[in-house]
Amino acid sequence: MKEIIFATQNEGKLKEFRDLVSLLPWRVYSLKDRPKILLPEETGASFRENAEIKARAAAKAAGMIALADDSGLEVDYLGGEPGVFSARFAGEHGNDSKNNEKLLSLLKGVPEEKRAACFSCVIAVSFPSGETFFCQGVCEGYITHSPRGNNGFGYDPLFWLPSFGKTMAELNMEEKNQISHRGKAFRATLPLLEKLLD
Repeated sequence: MKEIIFATQNEGKLKEFRDLVSLLPWRVYSLKDRPKILLPEETGASFRENAEIKARAAAKAAGMIALADDSGLEVDYLGGEPGVFSARFAGEHGNDSKNNEKLLSLLKGVPEEKRAACFSCVIAVSFPSGETFFCQGVCEGYITHSPRGNNGFGYDPLFWLPSFGKTMAELNMEEKNQISHRGKAFRATLPLLEKLLD
């Protein structure tokens, strides 16, 4: 059994990744399994930098290959915001409802055609030695005028996917994993992890 650690405490992200690798002979730990591992502050100016900060710290502390993601929402009309501040857009880290409220207030009165946005995810895979590899995934859509759906987390209820005629929060897990930025990044990471864990 190969062992890796996913440097996250986010149950939604962890479930997505574990579902994806469920048929592989890998044991995936999270930070909840290794509570003594403390990650440094995310001080990067990009998703790539933040993912690397977390992956390198976790790999060194756990003594095994680690992966970490940094992801967020980039809204064209807002010049790419909230970007790396997606989880703390309204000030309090991880308060989805306040983040969504702030986003809707900033886009109040903005017409449909100017509400284009994308979810972007970068995954860093690090060895305890510090050697690091990267994979990326992007999902494009639009911001709705009000939340719809109860699945997912973060900005999912506001992220409209024209090809489905639904928000991200109205998709089931299988649908979401097929098209989401994180699902795409995870799938890009699999052949790399298989090679590294071989």
